[in-house]
Amino acid sequence: MTEYNQENFKKEVLESKTPVLVDFWAPWCGPCKMVGPVIEEIATQYAGKIQVGKINIDDNQELASEYGVMSIPTICLFKDGSPAFRLVGFRPKKEIAGELDKHLL
Repeated sequence: MTEYNQENFKKEVLESKTPVLVDFWAPWCGPCKMVGPVIEEIATQYAGKIQVGKINIDDNQELASEYGVMSIPTICLFKDGSPAFRLVGFRPKKEIAGELDKHLL
């Protein structure tokens, strides 16, 4: 899983030819720790279809602010350089996969 930050976000996420699922998180966030393994399962399940990575909002406050991340975890799919969907708070794998499937057809 890739760690995105201010330096690599534009190239790795916004300019990606492949959709990118980004998990905005922080190490002190309980629900973020719960959703981490779910995001890893999604990365495995959708390997070759999407890229998956994380942004630590403590270290990348500008990115969090730029994309309106007010609560974490926030899971956002970037497609063609723009957010395609966003889920806030812990979500089960089935819900995340359902949203992904809508945007990957």
